[in-house]
Amino acid sequence: MDDTPHASDARYYAGVPFKRGIAWVLDMVLIALLCTLILPFTAFTGVFFFPVLMLVVGFIYRWFTIAGGSATWGMRIMGIGLRDHHGAALSSGLALAHTFGYSVSVAVPPLQLISIILMLVTPRGQGLTDHLLGTTAVHASR
Repeated sequence: MDDTPHASDARYYAGVPFKRGIAWVLDMVLIALLCTLILPFTAFTGVFFFPVLMLVVGFIYRWFTIAGGSATWGMRIMGIGLRDHHGAALSSGLALAHTFGYSVSVAVPPLQLISIILMLVTPRGQGLTDHLLGTTAVHASR
């Protein structure tokens, strides 16, 4: 993202980690509701593998919403969006890679902890996956 005119402008990143946290909670509630709606279609056996169901539904939800607007619905409500290293919206392929990285982090708690710490201490609030892919979350109005 260093080659964009706004890469060093702190206004693009101010408060974004907090907004990402709230967006994550909103997304998790929505994903849990979707999974609850799916349960009857599994003859309620989904109760026994609900965390796996959450991971699968969450993966699909994140990939499609990020690919379709460079933000999940929670991010859109909070007024933030993901951008690539050029400052452009994420492509479908990059959205898939970002979603995959997030899913791996969630599946391996120490990686998720590292990601959260990075979001809190780095100037652009980038998580582990963001650092690997060169993505960042910014205020959508900027």
